[in-house]
Amino acid sequence: MSNERDVGDHGPMKLFTTMFSSLQEKFHRDRSDRDSTLPRPTAPALVVTSAQNQSHLFFEYLVVVSLRKKRGEGTYEPQITYQFPKLANMRRSQREEEEKSLKAILLFCFPEGVNWAPLTEYASETFSFVLTEVDGSRRNGYCRRLLPSGKGARPPEAYCIISQVACFGLFSKIFDEVEKRRQISMAMIYPFMQSLREAPFPAPGNTVKIKSFIPESGTEVISLTRPLDSWLEHVDFRTLFRCLTDEEVLRVFASTVLERRIIFMADELSTLSQVLHAVAALLYPFTWQHTFISIVPSVLIDVVMAPTPYLLGVQKNKLDDVIDQSDMLIVDLTEGAENTFITCIGDESTILPEKLQEELLQALCCRKDNSTSEELNKVVSEAFLSFFVKTVGHFPSHVKRRSGGQPGVFQINSFCKASEPKASRQFVKRFIQTQMFDLFIQEVERQPTQEGFFHQKIAEYQQSKKKEKAKRGWVRGLVV
Repeated sequence: MSNERDVGDHGPMKLFTTMFSSLQEKFHRDRSDRDSTLPRPTAPALVVTSAQNQSHLFFEYLVVVSLRKKRGEGTYEPQITYQFPKLANMRRSQREEEEKSLKAILLFCFPEGVNWAPLTEYASETFSFVLTEVDGSRRNGYCRRLLPSGKGARPPEAYCIISQVACFGLFSKIFDEVEKRRQISMAMIYPFMQSLREAPFPAPGNTVKIKSFIPESGTEVISLTRPLDSWLEHVDFRTLFRCLTDEEVLRVFASTVLERRIIFMADELSTLSQVLHAVAALLYPFTWQHTFISIVPSVLIDVVMAPTPYLLGVQKNKLDDVIDQSDMLIVDLTEGAENTFITCIGDESTILPEKLQEELLQALCCRKDNSTSEELNKVVSEAFLSFFVKTVGHFPSHVKRRSGGQPGVFQINSFCKASEPKASRQFVKRFIQTQMFDLFIQEVERQPTQEGFFHQKIAEYQQSKKKEKAKRGWVRGLVV
């Protein structure tokens, strides 16, 4: 795992050291790429693969993580007190890999560390994280922390689901059902999760129904619907725009587009995970290719020293551990924060072309205060997608196709010269140096035909420009 660290010479600590070394190697590789004669860097491919025989499932496993007081000490350590399915049911090689994953899960369920105190009140919160394997494949962790039923002061516990699927809203509803059954008995969780594991994962826009028996209530039918826009199903932009103004969001977006080092700080884990996933979603159709840790555990805080690009979520009480870093953007998500940008490079407001910034702000003003999550997602995503359509949407005309099934060749010089308006060219020249653009273009070169929502929007935009040009010509003719 790339997101692990522990005290000792083996397991998480060793894997964290491997991650940090790979970050340094990647940094030097990127520098050498940029120093070469090629106009853009050659990025190492990050292939997201599904675990064997797991890709069609809702989830891989569910664990309950409880805090147990260390004997003779005043500190707590997280321990797995329930797991479904059991590791014993797995093959030996798979079991060994999953044991490593479980150590990382303990860190992310309670990233604050060992200093806990029993509580009588604790607000339930749901957050997510990403587990990145050594081979680059990723799995999603969904976590709900709450105070277990009982009397007197007690530490919180966490439910955690690991899945190949990125769909935060869907798993939040699953947690509601798990939590309801936990109130009755731990034994009630098993049949529900078994039914869920056996159910087919629905296609975008479809619904799957799970039958589950609850004493005194009888058989219940739980409907789980997957959003139609599958690329937004892991995203809720409400938290992002609650924490930041529209202008501040644009400054964060500008830094992200140029693949800089960015740290987000907040007290709530849910705020960190929701904002980081929202920021990454603003990049569509491009994908963040570097280190992404929505919640950095205390024992992993040294990752802020990595010289390569990253998006990190850090709890506010760790501010002293990150404040001495330079050449980065540190964003304070705390409501009423005196300075939203604790540290910045200083050019964030001038990275995006001025006219397109104005258009973005105008488009974002169309959202309504009482809009649903789906309505907000539509307004925000289309605003930023339009930005990419206008800046780099002309790329299909600059991919030279070759016969015999050979990959196409991207004509980078003609592409830059064709950028309109001219005021956008400086931004475009910087953006094409990023790994997210490089990998996007590599995929375009491999695929002879291009389909999808982005290409649909490009076609619509080009058609509207043709109509506008024809209309201007018609009006000019009347004047003459």
